Amino acid sequence: MFKIPKAKNQEPTALGQVKIKKKSSVPGVMITQYVEELPDGMTTPDFTRKPIGLTLQEGKLAIFRAIVTGKPTPTVTWMRNNGELPPERYKMVFDASSGEHQLQMPGVSVDQADTYKCTARNEYGKAAVIAALNIIEVGYKKGKAMQQSRTAVRELPEDFKKSLKRTADIDPKEETKPEINDRFWELLLSADKNNIENICAQYGVTDFRWMLKKLNEKKMERQQEQEKVVERLCNLKPIEMKADGAAEFELEMSLKDPLSKIFLYKDGVMIPFDADMDVKHGLKQVGKKFVFSINGVNPEDAGLYQVEVDGVKIFSTDLKIPVADFLVKIQDVKAEEREDAVFQCVLSHPVTKISWMGKNNSLQQGDKYDITVSEDMLIHTLMVKDCLLLDKGIYSAVVGLKSCSAWLILEADKDPKMVGKKKARKTTQAGGGGDDLLRIAQEQQAKLQREKDELIARAKAKAEEEAAAAEEEAAAAEAEAAAGPPTAATQKAVGNAKANTDGKTNAKAKPKKIAGAGDGEKSGKQEPAVECTEEKVGIGKIEEKEQNHSKQGEPAPSEKDGGDAEEEEPAEEKRKRQRTGPLVPDTVIDPGVFFASGLADVTAILGTDVELVCKLSSEDTDAMWYKDGKEITPTDDLSVVKDGTYRKLIIKSCKESDAGKYRCEADGRKTEAMLIAEDPPRINPDDLAEFMKPVIIKSGKDASFKLSFVGGEPMKIQWYNDGEELVQTTNIRIEKSSSDSRLLLTKCQRKISGEIKIKIKNEYGTTEAITQLIVLDKPTPPLGPVEIIESSASCIEFKWRLPKDIGGSPITDFILERQQIGRNSWKKLGKVGPEAKYRDTDVDHGRKYCYHIRAENEQGVSEMMETDDIQAGTKAYPGPPSAPKIVSAFKDCINLAWTAPANTGGTNILGYNVERRKNGSNLWTMINPLDEPIKGKQHAVKDVVEGIEYEFRVSAINMSGAGEPSASSEFVFARDPKKPPGKVIDLKVTNSTYTTLSLGWTKPQVEERVQDEAKGYLVDLRPAENTEWSRCNASPIISTSFTIVGLKSMAMYWVRVIATNEGGDGEPQDLDNYIIAMPPPVRPQFTDKKMKNFLVVKAGNSTRVNFNFKACPIPTITWLKDGMPVPKYVTVSNTDTSSQLMIASSERHDTGIYTILVKNLVGQDTSSVEIRVTDDPRPPGLVELEENVPGTVTVSWIPSPDEKKDDRLHYTVTKHDSIKRTWQTVADHLFNNKFTAINVIPGRQYKFRIYAKNDMGLSAPSGSPIWEVNRKKEKYSLKLPVSKALSFEFPPSFSVPLKMHRSPESYECYMSCAVAGNPRPHVTWYKNNISLNTNTNYYITNTCGVCSLVILKVGPNDGGDYSVVAESPRGRVECSSKLVVEAGFSGPPCPDKQLLFKIN
Repeated sequence: MFKIPKAKNQEPTALGQVKIKKKSSVPGVMITQYVEELPDGMTTPDFTRKPIGLTLQEGKLAIFRAIVTGKPTPTVTWMRNNGELPPERYKMVFDASSGEHQLQMPGVSVDQADTYKCTARNEYGKAAVIAALNIIEVGYKKGKAMQQSRTAVRELPEDFKKSLKRTADIDPKEETKPEINDRFWELLLSADKNNIENICAQYGVTDFRWMLKKLNEKKMERQQEQEKVVERLCNLKPIEMKADGAAEFELEMSLKDPLSKIFLYKDGVMIPFDADMDVKHGLKQVGKKFVFSINGVNPEDAGLYQVEVDGVKIFSTDLKIPVADFLVKIQDVKAEEREDAVFQCVLSHPVTKISWMGKNNSLQQGDKYDITVSEDMLIHTLMVKDCLLLDKGIYSAVVGLKSCSAWLILEADKDPKMVGKKKARKTTQAGGGGDDLLRIAQEQQAKLQREKDELIARAKAKAEEEAAAAEEEAAAAEAEAAAGPPTAATQKAVGNAKANTDGKTNAKAKPKKIAGAGDGEKSGKQEPAVECTEEKVGIGKIEEKEQNHSKQGEPAPSEKDGGDAEEEEPAEEKRKRQRTGPLVPDTVIDPGVFFASGLADVTAILGTDVELVCKLSSEDTDAMWYKDGKEITPTDDLSVVKDGTYRKLIIKSCKESDAGKYRCEADGRKTEAMLIAEDPPRINPDDLAEFMKPVIIKSGKDASFKLSFVGGEPMKIQWYNDGEELVQTTNIRIEKSSSDSRLLLTKCQRKISGEIKIKIKNEYGTTEAITQLIVLDKPTPPLGPVEIIESSASCIEFKWRLPKDIGGSPITDFILERQQIGRNSWKKLGKVGPEAKYRDTDVDHGRKYCYHIRAENEQGVSEMMETDDIQAGTKAYPGPPSAPKIVSAFKDCINLAWTAPANTGGTNILGYNVERRKNGSNLWTMINPLDEPIKGKQHAVKDVVEGIEYEFRVSAINMSGAGEPSASSEFVFARDPKKPPGKVIDLKVTNSTYTTLSLGWTKPQVEERVQDEAKGYLVDLRPAENTEWSRCNASPIISTSFTIVGLKSMAMYWVRVIATNEGGDGEPQDLDNYIIAMPPPVRPQFTDKKMKNFLVVKAGNSTRVNFNFKACPIPTITWLKDGMPVPKYVTVSNTDTSSQLMIASSERHDTGIYTILVKNLVGQDTSSVEIRVTDDPRPPGLVELEENVPGTVTVSWIPSPDEKKDDRLHYTVTKHDSIKRTWQTVADHLFNNKFTAINVIPGRQYKFRIYAKNDMGLSAPSGSPIWEVNRKKEKYSLKLPVSKALSFEFPPSFSVPLKMHRSPESYECYMSCAVAGNPRPHVTWYKNNISLNTNTNYYITNTCGVCSLVILKVGPNDGGDYSVVAESPRGRVECSSKLVVEAGFSGPPCPDKQLLFKIN
């Protein structure tokens, strides 16, 4: 079974994500990049070593190895084509030292032979590569046969029995039994019940009784087969086209064996598929759901697709690509917000359903979209209801492989009153083809009908000709039989001719009765009745099935036509004449009366009229109508109408009892449809129109909304205010009943103004009604701050903004009052009109004023808005104008232009002053007189001297005076305009890389009155495939060199340079030839300073050899081993500047000299490295010792097993004797198996060790037996003197005695001495011959023989004689001292005593 591990990037994706396919430097690796531009330092995943396909014997260890790169570090996953990777059979290993990812399969078996995929992913993309694993079975022929028997479709005994021919009944020459294609049964076994009739009509099967019987038998057989591999199979969805040009079919199944293999066939041929949905044939599994996809469908993909599991057919579906095309494509629609938009198209052939797409998403029938099809199935319509700004975009119609697109353009409602509010739903529609589309569809329908009639006529004529020929044949056979004696052969010929004549006559008279019931009863097996379908004669597809032709007990017509002569013939010939005759493949039979258009399911609303319509092929045939199997009798509410070829059943005022299955029968044919009666919520149009009228009230008043409706119970009723649902509160009251609902809003405020919507919903549907609530109130205050238009000595003019909310009615007036700053009174200025602007001329110069502004509408006056203080006649100077621009320059005149300042100082600009200054001077000179300002914004300066360089500035003047001057203009010479420069000289390429190009040139020559000096240069670039030049530098450069960056590697470009000055651009100078973005040609050269020429590798380890080089253009790299191409398992990775050879698992046969050849157009270079693959040597064999010459010993040994494999293996001999007791190397680099050791001294024991040594090191030693040459020794005796016992004990002694101490009162006193002795003596302290060891006033210690006594606070009584007694078994020793306590001493304690205290 095909298992797909869940991954992040399956369908994704994030918004704005892309999929850019890239080519890897490693063949076979496909890279997909998720972003358009990679951040700096980031890269997509790639393989420096890809997994290599393996062919192994069953039971071996299989390892796939891969090395990936990418930043951030990618994650690596493994998967197989058919099956999962259980951890007990597959091990995924990462070797951190080598960076190698491995998929290990110990003890591989045949079922693991498959295609394996390795994928590396990071956030910027993914890289994928596949490798195949082939397994050689043990006992190859037997295993191969068993595998073929497992995958072959098994034929049951019943199938073999059915395939036997019944030669006893039928003459082989008369065997014309019509055979049904196996494709027909495969489609029926997987088809839905509603599609069985269409499939039968397509394949010309009209004997439905026989077909259903045969189908049930095949279903039982198929279920028995499927039960072997599948536990559950459901939700079979046939293949269908998607809007993106792909096709999909899906099914749900539970496999008994999760490792079962899934196969996909097209028209009986197995096709490969992959887990990647981007490939041609893909499979996506989610749980138990399998989705098969076919991407990029084209006409060659049409056919029968089958899914098999372990050789058992599971599902079959037929892909048909419609031949229809667009006669009229959808057109762009321009609609207003909240209006319905309609797209319509006309097809060339009838299609029941097409796909609609909106902004790359599939559209379905629902509340937002209404998808309809005309009765003739030629006109297809998409209605986008209640268009909002989010709905604008591209919409597409797709049928088969054809598609068309159009824009939906939405215009927003620009009414300022509706800003921030939801607009009311509009009842108008935009778009649609109208009568023109209907006329085109009618013409196409007439054209198709004419073609259909012509095909039927030709088919009838051909059938009549064949029937006449058969009659002539029968007559000739009868005449021949009458002329001579009736032999068996003549009787047989006459019978055949009659049978043919009867068959063709019956086919002409009653084409629907091709196989009679009597035939099936006599033969014991019902023969299939095959009728030539309308599809074969170009009529179309029969959509309704035929009623059973014969019933049990009816005699077959062929039995009556046989006559007495036939009864005397043998049973075999009689049975043959009873048949309807053979079907000639090229014969087309008149189908008789049939339904050209069948009934369609109808969903009706209670209380409305319903019409069921079908179309017959004949106008003269009567039709019978049935409801739930009972014949319908016309009544006042039920009427049957015959309108030409149309048969109609009209139901007036539909009721719930009218729902059911309706059937129409005509001439043995029938068609059925369901009538579903629904009772959705409905609103009377008059009530709706009344409800939609806006409700206008004053603030604080109550508003009431009531709407009546009808619909099935139960119903859910909801009220909304501007999209927010209303619930019962103090001020909101909602009343509901089965027929109406009422909303009462009490004490309404201005803020609840907006859209009021009622939503009524039941199980059959939803309806909405929208109205507007307008609450009138006084406006809010006007908005500030005010904008001062003019503030002069005699006038103040200003304006302000309208109120944020005008209260629901227009502003009628603004009311102003004024206060002069410094006074308490306010002067009423009165109403100034609805314009938010006022000019006050009653002002005093220099005074400041403050204004109150109120807005007034019909509901009242708003709160006031107070302005800032405004001064009349304030000196407000204008701001600086823009820097003057040099329009033109001549030797006697320079023309200037500028723009007015943004800040005018609150008054009008009266004029401008223009100043000039010479280059190098600090003095500005006024050009115009002070009392004659320049009125315009341009001026011609004529007071200039030829050849002098000037700059200019301008200042604006208003009533207050001149403002700040502008910024200075550019320097300009007073001289006549320059001539454009000439072409640059000696344009050449100075350097180039794969992304940059450096140019150099010389200035153009100067010719008086022809071409002037160049002031800058422009560089243009044009790719060889384009016709337009692009500018590389935005502004001219001064230098005569330039570097172009951002080139595409190895692309061809044209380059030109243009010189420019004040007179304009000169003529461009092109390079003589195009330039390729690449570095200058470089002969291949290796850049490694210390290249290794010898490499030793241990067997089983990977081998890597890297060479760095420089070359341009990019060279071709060839690796050779001992002068021959390297084997296929050797991986070579190349970049622009390096090449790496890698052997994943080195073996001894990989030893050799590897040569790299780097070659390009300029030249070539080679380098070689010797690689020796070896292993730790195995030790030599048995070691033998032999004495051939006295004083020597010959050591011989069996060679190491690796000696034959390694020509560099040699031996080392070491020796050990019993005297020196060390191992000494006595021989090295021995390439034979014998060595003679000399200087062997008798009486010593010798041992030898033999080591095998190669480039990897030493082996384990092989030891020899002990070798000894005995010698006779004289006895030697020695008398040793008697030794005396030593004693280390000594009596105690004082090495440091006590000293005399003087100590002030209240200070610490420290006494110490050092005692030695063995054994350690016991020390006792005495004062005046009294022991102190148990006195707690003294601190006594004995550490390593240092005895100390500390008196923490010396008192008068502590003075006296102190002694120390040391005693041991070896003796006794005593030492004494005296402590003198000095009274009356004050001062800090000595540091030594402080330290002693701290230590204690």
